[in-house]
Amino acid sequence: MRTKVAIIGAGPAGLLLGQLLHTYGVDNVVLERQTPEYVLGRIRAGLLEEGTVALLDEAGAGSRAHHEGLVHHGVELAFGGARHRIDMHAATGKTMMIYGQTEVTLDLMNARKAAGLTTIYEAADVKPHDFDTDLPRVTYVKDGITHEIACDFIAGCDGYHGVSRASVSASAIQTFERVYPFGWLGILSETPPVSHELIYNNHARGFALCTMRSTHRSRYYVQCPLDDHIDQWPDDRFWDELKRRLDQKAVDELVTGPSIEKSIAPLRSFVAEPMRFGRMFLAGDASHIVPPTGAKGLNLAASDVHYLSHAFREYYDEKSSAGIDAYSSTALTRVWKAVRFSWWMTSMLHKFPDQGEFGARIQLAELDYLVSSKAASTSLSENYVGLPL
Repeated sequence: MRTKVAIIGAGPAGLLLGQLLHTYGVDNVVLERQTPEYVLGRIRAGLLEEGTVALLDEAGAGSRAHHEGLVHHGVELAFGGARHRIDMHAATGKTMMIYGQTEVTLDLMNARKAAGLTTIYEAADVKPHDFDTDLPRVTYVKDGITHEIACDFIAGCDGYHGVSRASVSASAIQTFERVYPFGWLGILSETPPVSHELIYNNHARGFALCTMRSTHRSRYYVQCPLDDHIDQWPDDRFWDELKRRLDQKAVDELVTGPSIEKSIAPLRSFVAEPMRFGRMFLAGDASHIVPPTGAKGLNLAASDVHYLSHAFREYYDEKSSAGIDAYSSTALTRVWKAVRFSWWMTSMLHKFPDQGEFGARIQLAELDYLVSSKAASTSLSENYVGLPL
């Protein structure tokens, strides 16, 4: 088999890249080691920047998001027992949309299927080869038979644990990482959200977040120790702990119910650079991870795809390599700004083991400054709604 771009990974980054390239007339094949059902079963992020929604529209996969997504104009910061709203639309002219990553992936899958494009699921032992030459290729095993795809370029969109970054020589890549000393215990429940906008809670017992997936499905998180296990957190204990970290109005209005999904996620900041290795390019979680506090993970993947798809389009339409040559530095500039913002949000809102009373007071002073200063709240808003592409 031969194609112009072989895309490893059928998550939202790989599928979005494939769909955009299709609209640009660039042939591509997507390889995924899991089944479609497994991919859709992963519970992930749910807040989209306007730029991400625009990319879905360009890819022909945005109509359901516009119909079912919840448009938000701001968020609330809770500390000291009170909530304070940040009007991000007033500060930036932009909004955010609540629309689950699972739904984004489904929409992209359906768009790809409708276009008759090739996606190979359950592709075992996927390996990129010769990406440091002019003749890159990807091999995989399907039904016990080894296959090869010859291509012009390889796009590694296969996540933090994927084969793409792992195939790069250690001497050719540099990584930067911070692992946070806590996790997020999250539950999904078929209950109406406690608020129509997100509530970020700074509390002496630890961070809590109130968010949602729809008007009838809520997503809640509480900060927890890394060594906690799900079986230590029956639903009743979770709801009791969440209430302890919320303001009284939220406690009074909170609707509880059985969890339909529950998980503990560790938090880390991670960047691998560069994002280009000859004719192989990394995008999304294959190159960077951010803690979910700033709602940047999926949106960063989308911005990578924006830069990479335009670079490929320029290469084929204009016979110019300027875009692919600049891809890594351009994408990393935006990545590091998002990493900084996510680190800052995490540092301001969570309880750290070594912060002491001084650190706790600094957090409260920072939060008070944010909600009382137009300049500070504008800076928060500009980063939260998404920096320009």
